[in-house]
Amino acid sequence: MDKVRRRDTTEAVIGAITGTLARPQLLVLGRYDDEGRLRSVGRTVPLRPAQSRQVAEHLTAVGPDHPWTGVRFAAACGSRDVLDAILVHPELVAEISADRAVDRGGVFRHPLRFQRLRLDVTVGDVPRFGAGPTAAAG
Repeated sequence: MDKVRRRDTTEAVIGAITGTLARPQLLVLGRYDDEGRLRSVGRTVPLRPAQSRQVAEHLTAVGPDHPWTGVRFAAACGSRDVLDAILVHPELVAEISADRAVDRGGVFRHPLRFQRLRLDVTVGDVPRFGAGPTAAAG
């Protein structure tokens, strides 16, 4: 018997990165909840060089008014290690490939795979926090 892990494509908002603005290494992603708060839903695996360049062209750093100011992100599920994240303006939408396993109503259990930027989609089109991995933007 073989175990086949199903992955779906969906969207999320880029709220933070690791690396630098010129060379992001991975993305910390979020979705807005029904109260309008940006909630973290997971992080990507490391970006390939071409993906890093594509994302870097559109990133902008933010000041202390970011919804995640003061938030620390775990390096992995259950880990005490913390990511050295740089907050970015949460205006970019990423298309991601996600495993169907979801915790706490909306957090992806496994790292996500960045597919591409969705410059044709606004953050308002991204599925709400808790909508699940299969909800796709219109």
